[in-house]
Amino acid sequence: MKCIQKDPDRTVLLGMSGGVDSAVAALLLQENGFSVLGMTMKYLPDGKGGSHYDDAATVSRLLGIPHAAVNVTAEFEEKVIENFRTEYLHGRTPNPCVLCNRLMKFDLLLEKMKETGAGRISTGHYARVVQEHASDRMLLQKGKDQKKDQSYFLYMLTQGILKRTLFPLGDLTKKEVRKIAKTHGLPVSVKDESQEICFIEGKNYRPLLKGESKPGPIVDCNGNNLGTHTGIADYTLGQRRGLGIPAGRPLYVVRIIPETNTIVVGEQKDAYHDELVCEKVNWIASPPPMPASVHAKVRSLHPGARALLLPYGSGGIRLLFEEPQWAITPGQSAVFYSAEDGKTVLGGGIIESAGKHG
Repeated sequence: MKCIQKDPDRTVLLGMSGGVDSAVAALLLQENGFSVLGMTMKYLPDGKGGSHYDDAATVSRLLGIPHAAVNVTAEFEEKVIENFRTEYLHGRTPNPCVLCNRLMKFDLLLEKMKETGAGRISTGHYARVVQEHASDRMLLQKGKDQKKDQSYFLYMLTQGILKRTLFPLGDLTKKEVRKIAKTHGLPVSVKDESQEICFIEGKNYRPLLKGESKPGPIVDCNGNNLGTHTGIADYTLGQRRGLGIPAGRPLYVVRIIPETNTIVVGEQKDAYHDELVCEKVNWIASPPPMPASVHAKVRSLHPGARALLLPYGSGGIRLLFEEPQWAITPGQSAVFYSAEDGKTVLGGGIIESAGKHG
């Protein structure tokens, strides 16, 4: 698949998932004068992942877009699924979509962009890229549709990626996208949303762990033994159901200690913390002068809360919330938004721990 237009900056390599979002992204790019090349990444072995490739190929034919598939099942297994498995076995709760977006989607699109001779890349994400006033730096911002905004999952992107990226759906709602698809006769206009984690059935991730997670003690916050858990990978912070221990009051998972294979449970108040530390921090542009006030999210569905950013250790971040937050979970991502507008992503990192850090 080669560039079909002399001007590379008017030729876009689009990641096509087979859903309505990337289909409408292709349509809008065409309407704005871009030549579009479609690429579908095959993450899962044959027989898994549904009809994504067929749907993307059908849309491409309807729009007259060259389309190709790239088999990345081995890389996906190594970089995303194996990380997911390892994190759970170490008592953490990972977000594979964050890792996949950077390592599998955008890095690969950028690589293939250069091979095809295109000058831009694009996806159907609900987010915006805008140029900062008085500089050539690119900013990542929330999409218009607050329910569908995906900026949280994109905080690992770099300036090199953002300067080449177009998000055609950033100023649209999901309802508007479906309407556009229906109006133009695209067969994916009524296609269901893809499942949250593409490589597991429903929400049952346990078969991936291959029985490696072993039973151990459940204790209260004072160290008293209350029972036996089925394996730390079966639990996450804030969990109430499925603990299997008798108690006269609601109990929640408030800590997981992989070193001793222990689950700690407590009352609801014990699952709240007002600070965290995160590592593997990525800044979209450059770190703000610290301390810095931000609006921070500790999981994708977290509404966000005001907090103070402080440097921690060698490249880490300490985040102090104005109000305690529920179930801050190691392995998840903390994403920092500008306190001024609440929509510009400053950066983010992987949560290492919650609670007092000095």
